[in-house]
Amino acid sequence: MKRLSELSVRGWRTEKKKRATKKRRIDYSDIPPLSKKQLASMRRVGRPPLGEEPRRLIAIRLDVGVLRWVKSLAAKRRVPYQSLINELLAREMRKTG
Repeated sequence: MKRLSELSVRGWRTEKKKRATKKRRIDYSDIPPLSKKQLASMRRVGRPPLGEEPRRLIAIRLDVGVLRWVKSLAAKRRVPYQSLINELLAREMRKTG
């Protein structure tokens, strides 16, 4: 009889993770060190904060029609739809402020 961990999804994921995290030996010796010029030209990857505070990632459920409308409006304005939602909410906040 199989153990519970072998039958459950969690057990399967745990076993899969164990197999995936085996340490691999990577030989870095043939990679030359970076020059000061190369290091100076590098930039941070990721989203920069907009405004005084960085934006916070949240999850939100929207009606399908609302999301479709926002996405089409965002496409017309050529902006990401999440930014458009933020802009619309911020404008409404300033009105009621």
